[in-house]
Amino acid sequence: MITVIFNLIFYKPLYNALVFIVGLVPVHDVGMAVIILTLIVQLILFPLRHRSIVAQRKMKQIDPEIKKIKEQFKKDKQEQTKQVMALYRSHGVSPFSGFLMLLIQLPVFIALYKLFSTGIGFDPGNLYQFISMPSFIKMNFLGLVDISKSNYALAVLAGLTQFFQMKLAMPKIGQSRGRDETFQDQLSRTMNIQSRYIMPALIFFIALKFSSAIALYWTTMNVFAIFHEAVVAAKARRLEEQKRYGTADGNY
Repeated sequence: MITVIFNLIFYKPLYNALVFIVGLVPVHDVGMAVIILTLIVQLILFPLRHRSIVAQRKMKQIDPEIKKIKEQFKKDKQEQTKQVMALYRSHGVSPFSGFLMLLIQLPVFIALYKLFSTGIGFDPGNLYQFISMPSFIKMNFLGLVDISKSNYALAVLAGLTQFFQMKLAMPKIGQSRGRDETFQDQLSRTMNIQSRYIMPALIFFIALKFSSAIALYWTTMNVFAIFHEAVVAAKARRLEEQKRYGTADGNY
């Protein structure tokens, strides 16, 4: 039942969208269609992603205040939680925004992964009646890469863009403060380092194992996210400058 609902809501719409786009792009290039479909999905998810990025950036800004609260109420966990949540509300931040974004994006990613991982085998049986299969399909992306097979260069590109995306999204790795550093700080720093390097490596090996469409999808998604993170960061810096002169409107 779950599989039927998943295919109905996620897989078939994305599959038909891909076929439709393949029919529109020049020379029916599947690689170009993968890029366009990925961008369309990212634009649909853009409002949620933007709120998540802004929330994460605000949480980084109030992190020193959170540490003060935890230190002040370290013996009263209930009051500590109450004060931290009050701080979140006063800054308009939801600590669950990242989880919500992940929850919504996960089935979309699984559907796209299912669509791309098999080498994009076009099956007319999965098409809607108003979508027709193109007369021919070009699997050779830009005349350089067979999109139905794995490609080392695209796998490396997927891993590199993932690294830079995480570098922008995650907090900077600070220096150890020795005895003053709490176990939570140490754990956070360790997880930060591991995520920053392990995740790109994992993406590289996944992209290398399956069709190049996976690497192309992941690279396109990462480049979109990098530009998005960069724009939000630039607006945040401008907002900080405006605050110094009392002209900030408080919006990212």
